[in-house]
Amino acid sequence: MDTGTFEKVVESMLRKAQSVLINKEKEYATEDRLHNFRVAAAFQQCTMEQALFGFLVKQLVSISDMCKSGEAYAYDIWDEKIGDSINYLLLLRAVVADRNQSL
Repeated sequence: MDTGTFEKVVESMLRKAQSVLINKEKEYATEDRLHNFRVAAAFQQCTMEQALFGFLVKQLVSISDMCKSGEAYAYDIWDEKIGDSINYLLLLRAVVADRNQSL
């Protein structure tokens, strides 16, 4: 893959991931963007990072299963799983910033 095509793939994926992250804000709207992870951590009696990692692992297991299956999945399925994984990593960064009160 040439550099130009690679950059287009990356830019497209990041735009899709950002769009989902913004639209999920409306679905899970509270004053606290990290609310679900605070509640999940309280339910599981763990840190927010650990709770969020559990959400990420679910996506990674799904991607692993897709990779191992040998099936030809549609791009939109790959994009959903990869985009969700990217977003959980971004949310993890937000959790770390929230805990340390810094960017």
